[in-house]
Amino acid sequence: MNINTSIIDQRITGVVEEIRESAQSELNLTEATRLKSLAFVYLCVKTMLDLDSEAAFDCLTDGGGDFGVDAMHVTEEIDGEFVVTLFQGKYKAKLEGNSNFEENGVLALINAIRHIFDPAAELGTINDRLRVKVEAARSLIRDGLIPSVRAIACNNGLKWNVSAEQAIERTGFGDQVTWEHVNHDVLIGLLQRPKQVDDTLRFVGKANVEDMNFSRVCVGRMPVAEVAALMSTNGDRLLERNVRRYLGLHGNRVNEGIAATLRSNNPANFYFFNNGLTIICDHFKYNALQGANFQVQADNLQIVNGAQTCMTIAKTLASMADQGEMIPLDVSVLVRLYELPKDNEDLVLQITHATNSQNPVDLKDLRSNDEVQQRLDNSVQALGYNYRRKRTDGAPKQVDITSGAAAEAILAVWRAAPHQAKFLTREHFGKLYREIFPPNINGAQAITAVLLYRIAENHRRRPAPADPLFVRYASCFIAMQMGRRLLKMLQLPLERLDHTNFTTAQGLVETQGESYFLASVKDIELSLKALYGEQPISVQQLSATFRRGDLIERLKGLGIEDVRDATS
Repeated sequence: MNINTSIIDQRITGVVEEIRESAQSELNLTEATRLKSLAFVYLCVKTMLDLDSEAAFDCLTDGGGDFGVDAMHVTEEIDGEFVVTLFQGKYKAKLEGNSNFEENGVLALINAIRHIFDPAAELGTINDRLRVKVEAARSLIRDGLIPSVRAIACNNGLKWNVSAEQAIERTGFGDQVTWEHVNHDVLIGLLQRPKQVDDTLRFVGKANVEDMNFSRVCVGRMPVAEVAALMSTNGDRLLERNVRRYLGLHGNRVNEGIAATLRSNNPANFYFFNNGLTIICDHFKYNALQGANFQVQADNLQIVNGAQTCMTIAKTLASMADQGEMIPLDVSVLVRLYELPKDNEDLVLQITHATNSQNPVDLKDLRSNDEVQQRLDNSVQALGYNYRRKRTDGAPKQVDITSGAAAEAILAVWRAAPHQAKFLTREHFGKLYREIFPPNINGAQAITAVLLYRIAENHRRRPAPADPLFVRYASCFIAMQMGRRLLKMLQLPLERLDHTNFTTAQGLVETQGESYFLASVKDIELSLKALYGEQPISVQQLSATFRRGDLIERLKGLGIEDVRDATS
């Protein structure tokens, strides 16, 4: 029995009682097995869309004539578009968690999408709950609005099989329809998210509070000792929306300056030297009858800019206390507290991106809270490695994989773009991001790519005596061929490389990695000869060749079996 399937099954037992009365009165559903399946879909809807109980149940459309759609949610129009989320659930009584989502279920969702979003298509037999939602979506389409569709397949097992994936690819829906798989592991990850931070911010002196564009703003000063206390109490839970983790003091100019000012003979100037903190919340309240020194009670606090300032203040004051130094009690920092509408995620992201300018933020930082990065983080951790999607202080360990290293390795090894992996790093989290990190990327694929890439990179940095000169330029190309060899040995396509066979793949990399490297070096030699013949190749030519990627198609056409013959 899978532990996460067991936890979810236990949770569903309670959910059944929560929805039993509504299921009977609204859906005329009392049979125990069907009620449990409905409870699973309800849990998925509530968790994935972050809805309250009533709104989540209202999405359910399960029953006769459900068109293969067990739940449907339609958002309001935003900038000429609206989002429709379709759910289909498959819940099994057996809790091994090793069954794929049924291919017929995927085909049913495909058929539903073709009909629901074409106002001219006949719906046929369809239950009333679903018809209301479908017609609402069709009405928006007739008004000229464009639907963006999320198709979510939910089960307590594995993702759909290769045949179902091929059926999705044949639809031609493109980016307008995104496909997601939700199972026990995904649900556990979401349900165990840190609880929100509700705390009191103690301001000193005057503060300004005003309403602004359906939001509220409070601007004032907080003593640095209060900032340190806030971080001591809540820690990283305050930084979930921040694009960076703490970067540390050593070697970081801004953070070193913060610490130096706090320890200086005139620490009161700290307020003028620092850009301050930007904090968002769902709601704040204070005593408006007093003129100053407000105690502001805030719900769901998040620091979206100023993590470096907060952590440096906390660490510096703690160090000063340990060393018996006087804590600067009269030092304060500017704080901007924004109460924002809960449904305005775009505004939150824009504020987060726009205010992060004290330390240079690159695209890796801005993508760090991306949904794909968060899922990959969880997937990598489940396999015994640490995925560092945010910049932190300290050098990475062997079990640490940075998002930048992962991007480079994945692009080279699995996406067959080794030249872009090496020479277009600035675009890894820009134009190339979706190619490198598609929604279905998993931890096994990322870790395996990095392990293979490390071998090639180690030879690039420290070539063995027998390594030819081009190894210094061709590590990405060599890693690509190493990936082909590994999949050949596993007898798997890339999409089937996942947690179920990761241990085998990891073992092959550890025991056969150097052999893969040597054979892949032979691949490069053969391809270079095919390109240049027997003429000598200058270093400049080598550099240009691997930067342009002239060899990629030749390497793709070079069969693994042929290479074995050539190296035997």
